[in-house]
Amino acid sequence: MNKRINAIYELTLYWTRELEKSRIADYTQLLHRPIKLIWLNLLSGTARGVGIAIGFTFFAATIIYVLQVLGALNLPIIGDYIADLVRIVQRQMELNTY
Repeated sequence: MNKRINAIYELTLYWTRELEKSRIADYTQLLHRPIKLIWLNLLSGTARGVGIAIGFTFFAATIIYVLQVLGALNLPIIGDYIADLVRIVQRQMELNTY
């Protein structure tokens, strides 16, 4: 009988620790404060958006830098490809008269 009670106690202790790790109490308190929940979601969404913008800027700058280096090498296939891209962009800019 003692072993069974001890096993139940250990299991209960294990589940208590797991619930504490998952911070379920903090989550339920957050659900009772909708303004704080909205504020945290707004803040995290803004941080993600800024992070994506900065990441894309670095990525695009790297691609442009690599294309400039490859264009400076005057490689036949890549140089023609870059020239076509430049022509397409210039045509597109001439067509868009805002």
